Amino acid sequence: MTTVMLLGPALNAVSGVTTHLNQLFSCSLSRDFQLVHFQVGSEGRQESRLRKLLRFAWSPVQFVRALRVHQPQIVHINTSMEVKSYWRDLVYLLLAKAMGKRVLYQVHGGALPQVFFGGKGLLTGLLRRVLRLPDALVLLAQCELLGYRRFDAALAPEVIPNAIDAGMDAGAKPLAPLRPLSLVYVGRLADSKGLFELVEAMRLVRGAGVAATLALVGSGPADGALRERVAALGLQQEVTFLGQKFGAEKDAAWRDADLFGFPTHHEGLPYALLESMAARTPALVCPVGAIPDVMQDGVHGVFVPPRNAQALADAIVRLDGDRALLQRMGQACRERIERHYTVERLAQDFRRVYRTLLAPPAI
Repeated sequence: MTTVMLLGPALNAVSGVTTHLNQLFSCSLSRDFQLVHFQVGSEGRQESRLRKLLRFAWSPVQFVRALRVHQPQIVHINTSMEVKSYWRDLVYLLLAKAMGKRVLYQVHGGALPQVFFGGKGLLTGLLRRVLRLPDALVLLAQCELLGYRRFDAALAPEVIPNAIDAGMDAGAKPLAPLRPLSLVYVGRLADSKGLFELVEAMRLVRGAGVAATLALVGSGPADGALRERVAALGLQQEVTFLGQKFGAEKDAAWRDADLFGFPTHHEGLPYALLESMAARTPALVCPVGAIPDVMQDGVHGVFVPPRNAQALADAIVRLDGDRALLQRMGQACRERIERHYTVERLAQDFRRVYRTLLAPPAI
């Protein structure tokens, strides 16, 4: 059986790439290929600064040893166009190619290559050469595909979107026009997710005489500042902090909500959006990254411009008055996931790419 080595974070870490890896290991792809994991990055590790430096130095040696032990025909590198990830994973890319491996280089979001090094010619030229090294280049979004092609016409990337285990369909959510509109946010509590604008929108909604609630599920660097802002605005009754939720508790958070508040400033293809759509929870979201690939404005949710609390508030007030629209969008969300974003579709896509990499070159 062909062996594929997948590089990425610890399989018990909380990250989008970890979710992706676990999906590949648990789906039907693992019946056709021997999948082995090589851990890179700091996610899922508890280590001191010294231990981190030692790991940086020792990890390439461990990688070469793992290649010799497992003898994979394909090395599947999961990286992103972020500075730390790029330089770290460049080492693994060069080593894998030096040892004659076929390399699939999957980019999980980040900056487009033409702006990655801020216009620095020498480094941008190096990046162009690096992106030509892999035998296959996989992206998450159509907008990224266009950007990479503009950056270098010699590149031949393809798009394989993220997927989700949609689970059992609990059916349509009941119409409840008399209760306050319930919003939920699930994910990392960070300023870049637009959460301060979302909290400000809750203040504006209250000022418009509309009752709505917001539950924040997750943790992150903005936790303390968000709590202070909620208290300063007197929104403790409207905005609650639920901490991290997993499994059935997270599923319940989706099911109990009418709307996913997600005015993120920049994004790849967020798993939280796929989860919300699978749970029939339409999104109030900014059309950034791969989000317009996944959902259509007015069909699966509502698009708002980034960093615009008033636009968020206006949309919340409008949707509060049209619960039937929310129910229709929820149905459309579920259908969209079932048709295009299942784990089995993900397995089929990577099965095809792996087999293409293994095929003998055309004469």
